[in-house]
Amino acid sequence: MKKTKIVLVLAAGLIFCGYTAWAENPSVELGKKMFNNPGLGASENATSCNSCHPAGKGMEKAATPQLASMINRCIKGPLKGEGISEKTVAMESLKMYIKSLAK
Repeated sequence: MKKTKIVLVLAAGLIFCGYTAWAENPSVELGKKMFNNPGLGASENATSCNSCHPAGKGMEKAATPQLASMINRCIKGPLKGEGISEKTVAMESLKMYIKSLAK
């Protein structure tokens, strides 16, 4: 049963990230949608990035070279999801949205 659940969670994550990669180009709008999505990284709880950073508050100075690893740390930690590969539309969109908050 536990293996089945793990496989389903991983499949959902791959479908979400894969669908995003094929369906769209990276964009600030997509990043904002993902920032507010409690299912980000195949998360199984009701927490989204916006839960800890309402409207991106506190993210204004987060645009560092380590931004992708910081995003994945939050996804794996508070969101209890799977990390997102750095070369995906999903990660590029999240980074674009977070960088847009500094403007």
